[in-house]
Amino acid sequence: MPLTARQAEHAKPKEKEYKLTDSQGLYLLVKPSGAKYWRYKYHFAGKEKKLAVGVYPDVSLAQARLRRDEARKLLAENKDPSQEKQNQKRIHRTEQTNTFKAISTEWLLSKKQQWGQDYWKNTESRLKNYVYPFIGSRPVTEISPMEVLTCLRKIEATDKLETLRKTRNACLQVFTYAIITGRAKSNPADYLSSALASPDSENHLSLEFEALPEFLRELYDSTSNPLLQLATRLLIITGLRSVELRWGVWDEINLDKAIWEIPKERMKMKRPHIVPLSKQAVEILKTIKILTQTKQSKFIFPGCHNAQKPRARRMFNYYLLTLGWLDRVTAHGFRHTMSTILNDHGFHSDWVEMQLAHVDKNSIRGTYNHAQYLEGRREMMQWYADYIDSLAGLSPAV
Repeated sequence: MPLTARQAEHAKPKEKEYKLTDSQGLYLLVKPSGAKYWRYKYHFAGKEKKLAVGVYPDVSLAQARLRRDEARKLLAENKDPSQEKQNQKRIHRTEQTNTFKAISTEWLLSKKQQWGQDYWKNTESRLKNYVYPFIGSRPVTEISPMEVLTCLRKIEATDKLETLRKTRNACLQVFTYAIITGRAKSNPADYLSSALASPDSENHLSLEFEALPEFLRELYDSTSNPLLQLATRLLIITGLRSVELRWGVWDEINLDKAIWEIPKERMKMKRPHIVPLSKQAVEILKTIKILTQTKQSKFIFPGCHNAQKPRARRMFNYYLLTLGWLDRVTAHGFRHTMSTILNDHGFHSDWVEMQLAHVDKNSIRGTYNHAQYLEGRREMMQWYADYIDSLAGLSPAV
């Protein structure tokens, strides 16, 4: 006869363990200590096996029978209940180590040697403050775009739009890392920028990253004005202000050393500025020299009507207008694009700020040297030029 709930409750310990049989392989094992365990005996692949069903009274007789029935269904599907139980435990353990917090911690550790200390700490702090409290304990495979969006909108509500952008980018990279390491198949932080406020100002529009490859392909393929096409490409990969590029003269450039030295008189911060030139920038300048040699001008971009003056102030935005992109990006916006990409890829923030000539004299540590960080910046700018080419579908420079 099947076991009753009363029998299970009143079963007393004996000198040796014994069984109280229920039905269809289920029984209650009573230990000398008084502990009681549900077990299910079954046969699989010609062998007798036992499945731990639960501890009485935490698992009642009715619950034990339900678990037995679930095991019988697995057997009907030619699955071993014990093996399936182990699989579920393994999945649970994997989920516990594949939470957003666990993976982001691992990702941060992988970046510690690549990034500057301040940038690394700031990224960690943003994740701890703005993301972990909401999705930190969730398995990455279960996090939806709406969950990430809800989390980021809490930052948006405080009007900290630059913090919002950087936090979203950190989330984007954590999920990308999870995909690369085989622990996720999709990135719920993708495409959220269109649903969130942007820190970009109206006057300095800069492209969303998702639109950058399309723009670059159209720019590189354009044949309408070769000189302005090259000028725009040079603007993008040097990080110079448009006025600094327009007023540039050949005497400032050493193509053999791949260096552009801009005197302080032409700089917004009134300090000389050294610009390391990538291989692509050098080739562009060589081509520009050929295109403009008949002008016999000291200016890199001589005026259309007077070669002894530089090109008109709106040359870049005019060209962006002819490409059909001026409603989405301005010449100045390329500096923001460069800053965003270089910072997001972990380059030293001081290198980025110096490349953009943002460094304020009161913030410089020690004696100012305008050649400071030159080699680091040279490597950074070559990486950036290669990166821009790759987005346009070209191979890196060799």
